[in-house]
Amino acid sequence: MEREIETVARMIGIYCGDHHGGQDGLCPQCRELLDYAKKRLEKCPLKEDKPACSRCAIRCYRPGMRERIRAVMKYAGPRMICRHPMLTIRHYLNKKMKETF
Repeated sequence: MEREIETVARMIGIYCGDHHGGQDGLCPQCRELLDYAKKRLEKCPLKEDKPACSRCAIRCYRPGMRERIRAVMKYAGPRMICRHPMLTIRHYLNKKMKETF
């Protein structure tokens, strides 16, 4: 779960830095999104067995926040491999292992 929170935080950081110029941290809107995402992950009823949020039957995010996090992931996802390669590889491998079992 900690790795998931770290991954989301890095993705929001990439998005905020490139869209809002957040050089010294996150802008207030992106900070709010990160705090919300952390709360949702911490309260996830599936915990360690959870699939990717996009494939989960439980919709934890309210619609407005879901659209915001989708925009962040769509933008930051492809950029993660260059900026945070080890985190991205671990995330991808963990995702594949969950799909296999």
